[in-house]
Amino acid sequence: MKDLFLTSFTHIISSQWLSENLKNPNLVILDVSIPSVNSINPSELTDRRIPNARFFDLKNIFSDQDHDLPAMMPTPESFQQSARELGINRNSQIVIYDNLGIYSSPRVWWMFRAMGHENVVVLDGGLPEWNRLELPTESIASDKYEQGDFVSNFQSSSFSDFDKVNESISTDQIKVIDARSEGRFNGTSPEPRAELRSGSIPHSINLPFGNVLEEGKMLSSVKLKSIFEKLNIRDEHLIFTCGSGVTACIILLAAEVAGFKSSKSVYDGAWSEWATIN
Repeated sequence: MKDLFLTSFTHIISSQWLSENLKNPNLVILDVSIPSVNSINPSELTDRRIPNARFFDLKNIFSDQDHDLPAMMPTPESFQQSARELGINRNSQIVIYDNLGIYSSPRVWWMFRAMGHENVVVLDGGLPEWNRLELPTESIASDKYEQGDFVSNFQSSSFSDFDKVNESISTDQIKVIDARSEGRFNGTSPEPRAELRSGSIPHSINLPFGNVLEEGKMLSSVKLKSIFEKLNIRDEHLIFTCGSGVTACIILLAAEVAGFKSSKSVYDGAWSEWATIN
């Protein structure tokens, strides 16, 4: 079958596009919703899903449960097995959404890309936009799926560790971009995790993830390009960070949509690790 995702849909697709392709047999829709620690307007769509969506449990299954830090990337073997149990195949064409618009969906988009699966996109506006357009939904249910044949091909360059981020302090070849709020970045607002101090990685720059969104949808590529150009980003390697590695992926996705070709990675330990070590 011809690839479902056209070149212009490399990273994000619209609700209209998805509604027109719901019956494609290779399509796998993943609901990756998680509670937001930052949202002052929690989702009211916690009991509905897009038809045939499969729940991707980011917190309890697709994260390293043996690690002290939250939401750490699981091993390739664990990811592969859990993906297969969701019925995901090597040729699956994956659409990812969450119930806050764009929040946790970019994290899962990046995880699949890190595992070598390129045919994956984010639903712009997520479930709120789908619901606003009065497209069909159904009640959430526990489903069983035929075992898939997904294969993990981990791209280690997709994630950066503490040492790599620490290296950025003394080189102009790496730039660290932090997705947390201005207050948390500047140390004037507390972290959601009470035991953590606020503040930022030396020489990092701040781009709050809300700045690349409008009503839960990603800004246009033109607007995003303008935002990143004002950050004086050149051809250096870009490391994206936040509190726990989730919202970092929102601004990484924004950089992709804006057309920045620089190599990119996520600091998986994020501020949760940095503030503990330093």
